[in-house]
Amino acid sequence: MKNNKSNLAVLPVLFGFFIMGFADVVGISTSYVKQDFHLSDSLANLLPMMVFLWFAVFSVPTGLLMNSIGRKKTVLLSLAITFIALIIPLIAYRFSVILFAFALLGIGNTIIQVSLNPLLTNVVSDEKLTSSLTLGQFVKAIASFSGPIITGLAFGSFGNWKLIFPIFAVVTLISGLWLVLTPIPKEKQEVATSGFVESFSLLKDPVILMLFIGIVLLVGIDVGLNTALPKFLMERSDIPIEKAGLATSLYFAARTIGTFVGAILLMKVSGRKFYIGSMILGTVAMFVLLVLSNIWGILVMVFLLGLAIANVFPIIFSAALKKEPQRANEVSGLLIMGVAGGAVLPPIMGVVADYSSQTGAMLVLLLALIYLLFSAFKMQRDK
Repeated sequence: MKNNKSNLAVLPVLFGFFIMGFADVVGISTSYVKQDFHLSDSLANLLPMMVFLWFAVFSVPTGLLMNSIGRKKTVLLSLAITFIALIIPLIAYRFSVILFAFALLGIGNTIIQVSLNPLLTNVVSDEKLTSSLTLGQFVKAIASFSGPIITGLAFGSFGNWKLIFPIFAVVTLISGLWLVLTPIPKEKQEVATSGFVESFSLLKDPVILMLFIGIVLLVGIDVGLNTALPKFLMERSDIPIEKAGLATSLYFAARTIGTFVGAILLMKVSGRKFYIGSMILGTVAMFVLLVLSNIWGILVMVFLLGLAIANVFPIIFSAALKKEPQRANEVSGLLIMGVAGGAVLPPIMGVVADYSSQTGAMLVLLLALIYLLFSAFKMQRDK
């Protein structure tokens, strides 16, 4: 009976990963908000910064909160904040209000990113944890690539892209109610969360520093592509925004496929070699994308970029944990802070786009990919 209950309890937890993917709607939303309010790229790109800035602020405090109120209640708090964030644009649609809504969305996403993975350990055995975490990332990827599709359909069919918000709000509410009504075993002991000093002291290790920068740049690339791809396609070809937004869905679809395939391949191929291969593919795909003008060729490169990025985060994360296994809590806290990288590259890209073009903005991502390629080779040499 206990196993049956555990099997049922894992379902609402895994569904929480779908809510985790809602933050990626900021990419396509940025294009629509820019168009609606006639914003510059640098001003429009404040939206993704509003989402990912909070990972630097709330990751460690969320860990402390989990120790106080428990993992399940912390996840429920994140769902409540996410629900409020998704309702706000329906009440008032002004740029300042949208910034506030996406800030709340970022706070909710930070809390769920930190608390949902540990909650999964409450409902699955140790031997099933890795596969369950991989499945959770797969579920998250489905939400990420479905967002632009739903947004495009809402705009094309009803002339209102903002319908994405009530749809996601209802799904969030269902997720919260499902989790509330599902009994989940409470964690046996609370794990002390590292503080800021302990976490940042790890940066004295050059390998940990390299991997931390890798996380910052990787998330920045992911958010940068999510934000810039629709605008890049509109710059290269005369297509409307609702069709250009499908490039973002293609990118996330490729990431979803890549996550599934990578989970199988990484059982046979070392993470270091897989990292090198992924970064070679990503760097070449980005370079070719920048010189192409044919829309189908660009979409092929977008798909290859999604495949290349799909499994890099867990590879970097695993390498950092293996480097300092005795300080796994501090490493984990530090790397989650690195997710704030999603707030770093998009504003830089926006400024570059204002003074040059979307192609110039995408060059920023090419430079970031080159760094990741360098770090992949460095990891291989230092093994």
